[in-house]
Amino acid sequence: MFTFSVKTSTPATSWLQIVCLALVSAFWALPALAQSGSATSETMASQVREWLGQTHGVKAAEVVIAPLDARLQVQHCNKALQVDHPFSSKGTVRVRCAEPAWQLYLQVTLPVVVAQTSAPAPGAPSNAAPGAVATGPGGAATAAPARNVVVTKRLLQRGTLVQADMLEEKPAPSGPIDSSWLSTVKDAQQAELVRDVPAGQPMRSSDIRRAVLVKQGQSVMLTMGAGAGFQVTVSMEAMQDGRLGEQVRLKNPETGRLVTGVVTGANAAKGI
Repeated sequence: MFTFSVKTSTPATSWLQIVCLALVSAFWALPALAQSGSATSETMASQVREWLGQTHGVKAAEVVIAPLDARLQVQHCNKALQVDHPFSSKGTVRVRCAEPAWQLYLQVTLPVVVAQTSAPAPGAPSNAAPGAVATGPGGAATAAPARNVVVTKRLLQRGTLVQADMLEEKPAPSGPIDSSWLSTVKDAQQAELVRDVPAGQPMRSSDIRRAVLVKQGQSVMLTMGAGAGFQVTVSMEAMQDGRLGEQVRLKNPETGRLVTGVVTGANAAKGI
């Protein structure tokens, strides 16, 4: 006869089973978390394209959004996202969330819209410059709106930190208007070139990106309480690189405490 015996679990064995179950559950949860983060980024991009399409009258599907930093994880927003142009250039879009509070800056490229031009009035020169005054029916003067573009004074190479004295504003060339052309010099401030731009060529929003203003390991002046009636400035150590408007982790060198700040300028940030 065979005698069957049943072994009871010891406390150590029970804890080992719990740990194993926890590890297995975490493993199966990883794909779901990754898909959730990806879905959040895609949802944000879709809303940005729809907003740009409605705001500028372009096809949303043709809007190009520059890839985000691979280290950046887009958090799910419990409120409706707010989208706007923080600068005069159409090449930068700001996305804000109220709950939890965060904001991102995206570089976008709009599709080129070919302007529809009407035939010149009888007696008017066919090669009239943009902004010239033309004579309409009854002799009334009608002025076409003039537009400036930002032009480089000399060859600017990739990686150059753009300064105001490198650029100038000139009337836009005749012909179809490229919506990605910068219209004021301030649109290129605190930016770096992502490609070489020859002298005299209009600068596009796709030619630049926000420059790295905070670098890992450097000292950063963090300002806190500016909107609460007081202001405190503390010297912190940057734990990562950051561009204008991006959130970066900062460490207090005396206490070791980590905080988050938004880059506002060269080696400068404000608390959130």
